[in-house]
Amino acid sequence: MRRTGASSGALYLLDDATRTLCLAVICGIPEDVTSPWRRIPLAAPAPVTDAVRDGRLVWMGSQDAMARAYPRAAATLPYRLTLAAAPLTGRSRRWGALLLLWPASHPDTASDRERANITSAARRITRALEEAPQPPLVPEHPFHIPVTGSRPRRERPNQAAADYAERLPEGAVALDLEGRITFLSTTAAELLGLDAGQLLGTRPWQSLPWLEDPVIEDHYRSSVVSREPVAFSALRPPDRPLRFQLFPDVSGISVRITPETGPGRPGDDPPAAAAGRTAQAGRLYQLVHLAAGLTETVAVRDVVELLADQVLPAFGADGLVLSTADAGRLRITGHHGYPQEIVDRLDGLALDTALTPAGQVLATGAPLFFADRAEMARGYPKAPKISDKAAWAFLPLVVSGRPVGCCVLSYARPHVFAADERAVLTSLAGLVAQALDRARLYDAAHDLAHGLQQALLPRSLPRLPGLEIAARYLPASHGMDIGGDFYDIIRLDATTAAAVIGDVQGHHVAAAALMGQVRTAIHATAGAPPAQVLHRTNRVLADLESDLLVSCLYAHLDLSRHQVTIASAGHPPPLLHHPGCAAEVVSLDPAPLLGIDLGSPYPVTRLTLEPGSTLALYTDGLVEAPGTDIDRTTADLVRHLAAHGGEGLDLLVDGLIRRVWPTGRYTDDIAMLLLRTDAAA
Repeated sequence: MRRTGASSGALYLLDDATRTLCLAVICGIPEDVTSPWRRIPLAAPAPVTDAVRDGRLVWMGSQDAMARAYPRAAATLPYRLTLAAAPLTGRSRRWGALLLLWPASHPDTASDRERANITSAARRITRALEEAPQPPLVPEHPFHIPVTGSRPRRERPNQAAADYAERLPEGAVALDLEGRITFLSTTAAELLGLDAGQLLGTRPWQSLPWLEDPVIEDHYRSSVVSREPVAFSALRPPDRPLRFQLFPDVSGISVRITPETGPGRPGDDPPAAAAGRTAQAGRLYQLVHLAAGLTETVAVRDVVELLADQVLPAFGADGLVLSTADAGRLRITGHHGYPQEIVDRLDGLALDTALTPAGQVLATGAPLFFADRAEMARGYPKAPKISDKAAWAFLPLVVSGRPVGCCVLSYARPHVFAADERAVLTSLAGLVAQALDRARLYDAAHDLAHGLQQALLPRSLPRLPGLEIAARYLPASHGMDIGGDFYDIIRLDATTAAAVIGDVQGHHVAAAALMGQVRTAIHATAGAPPAQVLHRTNRVLADLESDLLVSCLYAHLDLSRHQVTIASAGHPPPLLHHPGCAAEVVSLDPAPLLGIDLGSPYPVTRLTLEPGSTLALYTDGLVEAPGTDIDRTTADLVRHLAAHGGEGLDLLVDGLIRRVWPTGRYTDDIAMLLLRTDAAA
């Protein structure tokens, strides 16, 4: 932080078991401010996760840049600041990430020196982690490093500073970075309405009921995170408005308090009325953070994973059961922290069950909270015997007055649910209900479309003497998990076969349906010369009057002559490896995609397949990785094929895919077909 001028810093460690980044060290920022970001799933979109996954420095020069690139993170960090996240990547593992924050006054772009200092610091931290006798454990609470100010200290400054503050006609208050009052003048105590002894060591929004507004605490958060001056007004009951001005630096915050005598200044917040508003900003930030996460869930499994990864830690719970109403019964769609035998016992209970409160909660639409086992036993004697949990929150999931399910959070120890926690959990239940209802509709549509696609892909590939085959189809990690990628092996006679691979434009049901029609057209003409097969398929596509384009590669294999004849319609060229030789990208004459020009010629390329040769066919989803050059990616695959060409085909095909997509988060569908001739032929 000193070397880069950062105002705050943090260190995240990667928990490999849960694939989660855990906040381990903080400096320059209060611990309670970090509650929404203490545990971040590695798959979540955030600067620190991208830094770890991609192994690169992530720089966000402004809040606007953050909102564009990471809207979910920006919603839970709504302050003007500059941010950098650097990966901690060692020789054999990923340790986590270094996070640095600068005040809003920092330039949007990083200088070369700043980048060098950040990456150098990340390397030093990584080296320290790797040289430690034992890998560090993720702490339950982040380790807090105090900020050491660089301001010179003079002899006996305390009394002189206090005398100076006492002579001012306005109130003077000093807060540390945790928000606690470390000094206040007599005038400040009079304006706030309490003695200094009652205020020192407390946070103003905790010791003064009329400041118990989440907006007030947010002003403090904004000041301490962005390091910018903040001004606002608040109403001290019954009718005395006060103006607060906050001036932060690395050591704390100086607060100036003056009576508000005129109308509010333009841009000021209205005076805060404390009546009935006791919710804490920390809880509200948790709700905003979780709401932003729920908007990104797609399938039911995504909802369950988000609840397990973020809701449970946010509320200190360790057990989750998510159930939906189905034909008069509660069907468990997801769970965490329960043995399978308990889940099996709870699955399928009637809605009017007296075993647990879930049915009653769903019928009434009102949540139920049980602080301990005795409280639960009074209404449901059998419920505490089901598991070893000691406290429960039963939250109804209702959408537009229609019950869709029940969410149960459970605790290993007794847990008193404060009023603000109950309010936030109840609000959260409404968000979960909408996300779950939307996810169920998605899953239903996905199952239908996925079933269609699987029915159109070959169930099994034929066995051909002298030819070994391995194939993979991997859907994109996001979206409907369906698309138009296809492959096929068509046996023509005892020694000849056709290998086909293609890609229909799009990721929807129409693409999958057209893929099936293209496969049928190829089957109908298979055995003809490759150029004719593509030409006839092109005519069929024109008759279908589809707006979608298709890339396709057709290879005629003559195993008796050890030859392959290839024609391509705008498809990526295959890779070829001969035993003992360097692998290569097969050079093909270009031709347009199917569906563009009925009169297009399709040039053919003839190759010799020596015994033991491997031919790799693939769709563009394999090599079109974001932020990478296709030619460089293809060259990397060629090197991998040359180095591992002797492996079994199943190992080889998986290794080629992992070479480009080590995390398995594919941005496009991938189809791959490996063919190897018999080495003994």
